[in-house]
Amino acid sequence: MNKEKTYKILSAILIFQWAFYQFVAQYPSFIESYYSKGIYPIISNILHFTLGWIPFSFGDLLYFLLVVLLLLSLFKFIKNRKLDVIKTLYKSLAFLSVVYFIFNVGWGLNYYRNPINERLNFENTEYSKTELINFTKQLITKLNSVQKSITLNDSIVVENPMNRTIIQENAFKSYEVLGKINSDFTIKNKSVKKSLLSTPLTYAGFAGYLNPFTNEAQVNRLIPKNNYAATACHEIAHQIGIASENEANFVGFLAATHSDSKYFNYSGYLMALRYCLSDLYRNDKVAFEELKLTINKGILKDMQNSQNFWMSYQNRSEKYFKWFYDFFLKANKQKDGIRSYSKMVSLLINYYKTSAL
Repeated sequence: MNKEKTYKILSAILIFQWAFYQFVAQYPSFIESYYSKGIYPIISNILHFTLGWIPFSFGDLLYFLLVVLLLLSLFKFIKNRKLDVIKTLYKSLAFLSVVYFIFNVGWGLNYYRNPINERLNFENTEYSKTELINFTKQLITKLNSVQKSITLNDSIVVENPMNRTIIQENAFKSYEVLGKINSDFTIKNKSVKKSLLSTPLTYAGFAGYLNPFTNEAQVNRLIPKNNYAATACHEIAHQIGIASENEANFVGFLAATHSDSKYFNYSGYLMALRYCLSDLYRNDKVAFEELKLTINKGILKDMQNSQNFWMSYQNRSEKYFKWFYDFFLKANKQKDGIRSYSKMVSLLINYYKTSAL
């Protein structure tokens, strides 16, 4: 079979793939039973066994090589100035077809599994402003307590003594604790790595990501350490098959706050409080200002330090990266796109409705 015919067949398969995934997305229980709890753990274990021992991010290296190949192809095109449009179109669609298949079979089908609230047996209903205020108060009380227990002074910023490698190791210990509560959160293989692309990630506005092709959880090594623990827990959530961002935030929060480490507890509560305060600011600025006064000064300084960090890397390209990622999430049944991160608030409020934090 010649190459052109292969390109055409793969291009046609791309259309059939899309139709198939739209069909199976209507049966989340089937995905849950046969993929998320069946095929996916096997694939994940194989990838971790194959690549987990490598001290650097193999996935980042693949992305780098892909960019180099694209640039070489562009250079070749500019040099020759000859292009068979139809052949190039089929070749590109064939490439996308292969990538689309590997992405979905290797990890992406987790987007279509049962919602986490169903798996944990709680309702995820709309919450009232009063419920948001009350839950935010609980978070502030918890975070104030943890911050003061670490610093012994409510005006001092928490300084995490662990280096980033140790934080990554402790992130898995957090999941060991969480896995004893619910076996769905058990992780057997350890593969969290500092991203080789941390600088580009920072300029793009991302704290980490899971490489769906190598199953390596990547954490941006440049982000503040007080955010690093919660981010590592978030990326591990993706690694165990939690695809949507709000659910990964939720599970990451549970892991961090169930940890034996106060620094992980602090990082988890800090992440959740940021989202709750942001939500409250949009709904009731007066209540936001009132609750802000009850937060320890050391925590407010920490939040400001984090904001200053991200502001120092702001650039025009960030909005394009965020637009692309927003499109990607919506294409994978995350209707709220990049705003789905903040939907974690709904999961938290409903999960803790029957008890305090």
